[in-house]
Amino acid sequence: MKIFEIMLIGIGLAMDAFAVCICKGLSMKKMNWKNAIIIALYFGTFQALMPILGYVLGSAFTGIVESVDHWIAFILLALIGKNMIKESLNDEEEKRNDNVDFNTMILLAIATSIDALAVGITFAFLETNIYHAVTIIGLITFFICLVGVKIGNKFGDKFQNKAELMGGTILILIGLKILLEHLSITSF
Repeated sequence: MKIFEIMLIGIGLAMDAFAVCICKGLSMKKMNWKNAIIIALYFGTFQALMPILGYVLGSAFTGIVESVDHWIAFILLALIGKNMIKESLNDEEEKRNDNVDFNTMILLAIATSIDALAVGITFAFLETNIYHAVTIIGLITFFICLVGVKIGNKFGDKFQNKAELMGGTILILIGLKILLEHLSITSF
């Protein structure tokens, strides 16, 4: 597989993480580059680790992973989205969730990188240099996520409560899109 093809795969895999990063940036009162880097590291790392895991699993588990990956992603994104919507409707003083704690970020990173697991299985079939591929995918995701947090933050003050509501809705819609595409109900 050529570098350009791996770069395109990396960009495609990073899009779900990019949308989540926009949501995280929306919820920041002021741009926090340390948190933005932490967020980007979670997503970049998981987008790199999941193809390795998929590569190791190889063809023996292709059917199992492909048959449930959409359900896993949907459930995780829907739960996180539901919590964000719930927080957006809360009238307490602290309405922003720019939290980058381990539990929050690990769920988001796993939910947005499930498809990368299947890509890793494909890499095994194509005998792709996995270390080269995951380095490219991880770096692309990292930088795309940094941009996503910054873009989201730029609009965060204008939307306030609506930012989390929109973020939660986006997460649920991403999960629904993944589910519907894999169930062949529709393609977006």
